[in-house]
Amino acid sequence: MTTFTTGIYPVTPDRWDDLERLFGPGGASGGCWCMWFRRRASEFAKAKATENKAGIRELVRAGDEPGLIAYVDGEPAGWVSLAPRERFPRIEHSRMFKRLDDRPVWSVVCFVIGKQFRRKGISGELLSAAIESARDHGATTIEAYPVEPSEALMGDRGYQGIRSVFDAAGFREAARATNGRPVMRLELA
Repeated sequence: MTTFTTGIYPVTPDRWDDLERLFGPGGASGGCWCMWFRRRASEFAKAKATENKAGIRELVRAGDEPGLIAYVDGEPAGWVSLAPRERFPRIEHSRMFKRLDDRPVWSVVCFVIGKQFRRKGISGELLSAAIESARDHGATTIEAYPVEPSEALMGDRGYQGIRSVFDAAGFREAARATNGRPVMRLELA
């Protein structure tokens, strides 16, 4: 696979401005600021975009490293969000994405790829880096909830990732969510 990124790093306070540039004034998707899964549905519904931005910024300031940012020639090009599943209350308490077992898992929940960088394989590179990051943090199982598009995706419709990218990285379908989406898992040695 051709490498397009020139670096992928954890989002730390010194990279906050780059994340802000990548997400843009709209906060990646309608002011989400990658807080959709980090809040319960009722909490997220009440939050304003400014509160979502403050929420992710606080995680970065606290050193939580809520995701990884990819660069192409010094420009922020993509983002992947990952953490232990319990840090994502919307999934942890979801009827749709129920826990498959009591094993500790890390979840990959969101990708943001800058418009000019799409269709270049960056999400695959981010996923590979996310796998290594999770492994470095002691994860033994990684879980994801990608889409299986039957036509070209527009806008942010692939934000949870695309199944073929997870298949290529060695993930296997472990179950189907109640909405018919696959729950993909990768077991780490």
